[in-house]
Amino acid sequence: MVWLQSFCLRSLRCLLFKRIAPSRFRASSSRENDHCFILHVRAIRGLLTLAPSLAVTASAADWPQFLGPNRNGTYPEANLAASWPKDGPKQVWQRRVGQGFSGPVVADGKLILFHRLGDEEVITCLDTKGGKDLWQFKYPATYEDDFGHDPGPRATPCLDGDKVFTFGADGMLHCLDLTAGQKLWSVDTKSEFGARKGFFGLACSPFVEGDRVFLNIGGLNGTGITAFDKSTGKLVWKATDHEAGYSSPIATTIDGQRQVLFFTRSGLAAADPQTGRIHWEFPWRARMHASVNAATPLVNGNEVFLSESYGTGAVLLSVKNAKPAKVWSSDDALSNHYATSVYREGFLYGYHGRQDVGRPELRCVEWKTGKVRWSEDNFGGGTVTLAGNHLVLLHEDGRLLLAEASPQKFKLLQQAQILSAGVRAHPALADGFLFARGKDRLACFDLRARGGN
Repeated sequence: MVWLQSFCLRSLRCLLFKRIAPSRFRASSSRENDHCFILHVRAIRGLLTLAPSLAVTASAADWPQFLGPNRNGTYPEANLAASWPKDGPKQVWQRRVGQGFSGPVVADGKLILFHRLGDEEVITCLDTKGGKDLWQFKYPATYEDDFGHDPGPRATPCLDGDKVFTFGADGMLHCLDLTAGQKLWSVDTKSEFGARKGFFGLACSPFVEGDRVFLNIGGLNGTGITAFDKSTGKLVWKATDHEAGYSSPIATTIDGQRQVLFFTRSGLAAADPQTGRIHWEFPWRARMHASVNAATPLVNGNEVFLSESYGTGAVLLSVKNAKPAKVWSSDDALSNHYATSVYREGFLYGYHGRQDVGRPELRCVEWKTGKVRWSEDNFGGGTVTLAGNHLVLLHEDGRLLLAEASPQKFKLLQQAQILSAGVRAHPALADGFLFARGKDRLACFDLRARGGN
């Protein structure tokens, strides 16, 4: 995406330069200049056609999907402050919200909040500057949690160009127009494909690449993993009988083949994004029935990191010729319960241990070996975002922490109480602003160096 954006910008500059300063082109013939102009126009048009999602995902100021622009929990900018005011980072605005664990997403000055109000799942579009409503879309919600937990949506929305994609706790997939909130299409995956409730409802955050929307719905008759046409909602392909996990898919290129990785309840499945053909699979699930696979896979080159709790733990795979091989595996290294770890310069940073019982540890682990470099005992649960050489940690108890992303030792730099306890949703970090959601409140905080402009 980066090289594509850069090429388009260079091409535009070339065109503008030719139009503004034509005298600089006199060294070449008119025919050569016209040929150059046509080639650049065709190149830009072709590239933008092949990459329709560039309108949102190319901007470093956006957080358009679960785990950010690159779907790996990494904030691509270097504009955050290393220290905060005494009372913590400045709160720009806050507002009350409904139920749910769905994280906010941000693009082009708009924030999408997916929550439950009464008997409806509600998609609310807000202005990021002031938190004011721009539009709302709602529909009836029937999901009830069997364990008495929050009945709101679990999956984080995805923004792609002028479209919003959401997946409700009871399996309703919606595509809306980002500008006005009008419904473009919807699919009831529960009634159409038999998507199963599981323990805590459906929680796969939609992933969009090209003209497809990818979901692990855990449906019947070979609809374990699916791809839908993002313009129409039509089912493009289906594959596997895997039950749904709580992880969300990602895409990568291994051995020159583009693949979408689904960490289902059964394990990892790598599918061809165009056809749904399974390139390879790797079984990885807990031995006990009451368990979940929730953390999103992390990819570095041809290596894939998987992690879950419940006595199974983590594994690093090396994939060659569509054959995954274990590099290492351990339940004593970095067993993620539901929060995805982050990767930086050969090291993983994340939570070890179940986040629903006990007090999980925060750890740094070597990617290549699984060796634990440091561990903070009784740290507690939360989420982790990588921002440059810093870890932005949003604790379940509502504290925001800033720490060094260093394998040498854990070094806490800043902390502040920004929300009340009960935080589960992954925050969005866009253009230096943190958008954090608690049990009943969404708030925006300015994390920029020197307060920004």
